[in-house]
Amino acid sequence: MAYKYIDNYREQGARKKLVEELRKKGIEDEDVLKAIGKVPRHFFFDETFWNQAYRDIAFPIGEGQTISQPYTVAYQTQLLHIHKGDKVLEIGTGSGYQACVLVELGAKVYTIERQEKLYERTKQVLPHMGYKPKFFLGDGSRGIAKHAPYDKIIVTAGAPTVPEELLKQLNIGGILVIPVGDQDLQKMITVLKTGENDYERITLDTFRFVPLVGDKAW
Repeated sequence: MAYKYIDNYREQGARKKLVEELRKKGIEDEDVLKAIGKVPRHFFFDETFWNQAYRDIAFPIGEGQTISQPYTVAYQTQLLHIHKGDKVLEIGTGSGYQACVLVELGAKVYTIERQEKLYERTKQVLPHMGYKPKFFLGDGSRGIAKHAPYDKIIVTAGAPTVPEELLKQLNIGGILVIPVGDQDLQKMITVLKTGENDYERITLDTFRFVPLVGDKAW
């Protein structure tokens, strides 16, 4: 498995270049950039594809899913305004890369994945890398109500609408970041919960995510 691989000067240098590339593309949060610079993204790749690990691209990881483009990870993470100790729900564990970035920022991460093979793989690999979010297998479109409320919620797949279940699971003052649109293109949406049933919604840039599949999604 990837956790046997070594993080040497070559990979560390490649991460520094990636961080500079993200900075030039508009990522301004230095804490987010520092976290991206620490997570060994090549650990998520088969050795055959290590040369792809620090390119700013998404890459297939099996089960019809991808490891997200670093820019997308940084963009969404920046919108969350993570503070150390924040309780964060991640919808769509996937490879686990996004979860690792959140852990590096000091968040207490709860992450849910509906694909059992990805769930089992990530649950095994991340602890060997030193990252220990709380893993759950299930329908992320419903969130994880038993551990709510959350300070921040991040959805890493494209949804047709903002699931009401997720809004209910936010703390007042909490932020939800979610791509919303059709199954081809989505707009990044941030929702700030200002009261028990009051929200401020901002629509941002266009992205392309894999679909969010579930009872409250596609």
